[in-house]
Amino acid sequence: MSSPGSLQDLRVADLGERALIERIRARVPPRPPHLIVGIGDDAAVAAGERGGLQVLTTDALVEGVHFDRRFSSAADIGYKALAVNVSDVAAMGGAPRLALVSLMLPEHLSLRDLDALFDGLLAMAAECGVAVAGGNLTRSPGPLIVDVTAVGSVRPRKILTRSGGRAGDALYVTGQIGAAAAGLGWLRAQPEGPVRPDGGPSVARPDDPGLAACVARHCRPEPRVRIGTLLGRNRAASACMDLSDGLADAVTQLAAAGGTGAKIDASLLPLHPGARAWFTAAGREPLAEALAGGDDYELLFAVPRRRRGRLRLVAREARGVSITCIGELTNEPAVVLAGDDGPTALPAGFTHF
Repeated sequence: MSSPGSLQDLRVADLGERALIERIRARVPPRPPHLIVGIGDDAAVAAGERGGLQVLTTDALVEGVHFDRRFSSAADIGYKALAVNVSDVAAMGGAPRLALVSLMLPEHLSLRDLDALFDGLLAMAAECGVAVAGGNLTRSPGPLIVDVTAVGSVRPRKILTRSGGRAGDALYVTGQIGAAAAGLGWLRAQPEGPVRPDGGPSVARPDDPGLAACVARHCRPEPRVRIGTLLGRNRAASACMDLSDGLADAVTQLAAAGGTGAKIDASLLPLHPGARAWFTAAGREPLAEALAGGDDYELLFAVPRRRRGRLRLVAREARGVSITCIGELTNEPAVVLAGDDGPTALPAGFTHF
């Protein structure tokens, strides 16, 4: 019999599919009452929230595209895989409830890393009240892939979409922008250290608190679940989306979906101070980098003038997360950034192709 210590040194290929599934199942907390059938059957069975509609989303993290194991621990990867999906639910005004997790595992992945991946994912699940209902496990001949489907609930007439904004609506953003892009930029500029015995990232974390916050933002984004849910419940916002591919991309998409233009005031943009400092030191223009950089997972939303009193109620319940007005939707079709040198086009955001 293997001791627990030696078991941790095994690869997933050494344990076998059924044992891996049982290992994962043992780590998942007991199912909540609304999850009627959980892990172990051909499919999960859940009860819908009475009077609610379902919000469905899916997103995959692919090694070498969305994460680099030199920078992110296995726990970071699991945390982020669920966080990015929960962010989409929040952008629709929904409350996340369930998740399905599909793992495509290289055969050389260690059991230690598999356990850590689920530790991170379950930490995010506990933070946002999500139950892991099931999923799939298969072998990957190439990179590690974590594919999550999240299910949320939203009341009729309280759904947030990208297309509801109208000319004259003010545009707001939560939190600060540019941190994740700066964190990734800093990580890529560092020399790789020795392989750690615990399987953690081989690039050390920065000592500077501002940069450390940027790196943390890249590795473990914080979805704005509470604010998204509040915006939907009190119908403060007319349109909303999250900043997965950068603020510039989000503004462009929100305006296009509503058939409007947009004017963003450069002086109002809430750049993360650590990001501003790092971009400046690296010889990059902080504002342009922050606008184009992805992975912030803040929320961009539009608010009609008549609903701004409702937004004040949301801000009071935001638990310290800032909400900043950055511009407005316009009748003119152009999407522009207004600065000291006059209006210019917004930079492009991140795209896969």
